[in-house]
Amino acid sequence: MFIDSHAHIDGAEYDADRDEVVARAREAGVIAILNVGTGDPHGGNLERAIEVAEKYENIFASVGVHPHDARLFDERAERKLSHLLGASPRIVALGEIGLDYHYDNSPRDIQRDVFRRQLRMACAVRLPVIIHSREADEDTVEIICAELKDYERAGVMHCFGGSWALAEAALQSGFMISFSGTVTFKSASNLREVAKRVPLDRLLIETDCPYLSPVPFRGRRNEPARVVEVARCLAELHRTSQEEMGFLTTRNFERLFGVQVSTA
Repeated sequence: MFIDSHAHIDGAEYDADRDEVVARAREAGVIAILNVGTGDPHGGNLERAIEVAEKYENIFASVGVHPHDARLFDERAERKLSHLLGASPRIVALGEIGLDYHYDNSPRDIQRDVFRRQLRMACAVRLPVIIHSREADEDTVEIICAELKDYERAGVMHCFGGSWALAEAALQSGFMISFSGTVTFKSASNLREVAKRVPLDRLLIETDCPYLSPVPFRGRRNEPARVVEVARCLAELHRTSQEEMGFLTTRNFERLFGVQVSTA
C-alpha cells in the first residue's frame, strides 16, 4: 500500500499510454496518486490536471503556479486559480508553488511576491500547500514562517533536496517532508542523512514523474509505480520494512490532505 504524493501524469509524456501507467501503478500496490497541475496559468495546463484526476479512481489533484511561471501570474491568473480551487472535490492542495533560484525562469522578486500571494490564497480556502524550493532555503523559510504562522494545515516540502536546516525549519512550521527518487541516487548521501532524521509521522514519498526515476531505473521516464523504490530506500534508512513505510506514508498523506483512500 503506497501513495505517490506528487506526480505529473497529465503531461504529454503519458498521452500514448496513460491508462497503462495507472494500471502498472495499481499492480505495484500504489493505491492513490496526487496529480500536480502546473504550467502557464493562461493555458489549459491546470484544467488538464483536474481532468486527469477525475478520470481515474483515487487520483487527486492540486493546482498552482510554479515559480518558473511566476512571471505569468497576474490578476486574471489569480481569479482563474481561485475558481479552480473550488471546481472539483478531487482538489486537495494548492501547489506546487515556491521559489527556484537555480533556473531563475522568473525574476526572484516576482517569484517571492507570487509565492506570498498563493500562500494567502491557500489560507483563505483552508488548503495545504505543496512547496517547491531549490537553492532558495533562506527566503523559503522566511516566507513560510511569515505567511503561515499558526496555520494548522501547512503542507509539504516536495522533492526535498535541501539541508537539514531547511527540513528542521519546515518541520517546526508543521510541514511534512517528501522524498523522491533522488534519495536513491549514489551521489545523494547527504540527502539520505537528512531523510534519516525526519520523523516517521512527517514523511511522504513521491516520484515527481516523469522526472527523477529512482535507482535502478535512472535515465528512463519515471512513473508512479516506481514510488515503491523510494519507500524501499527510506525503509532501509529508518530500519523498518518497505511495507511499513508504505503504510506510514499512506496514513501521513491521508492526514495531511484530509482524505481517506479506499483500498476496495
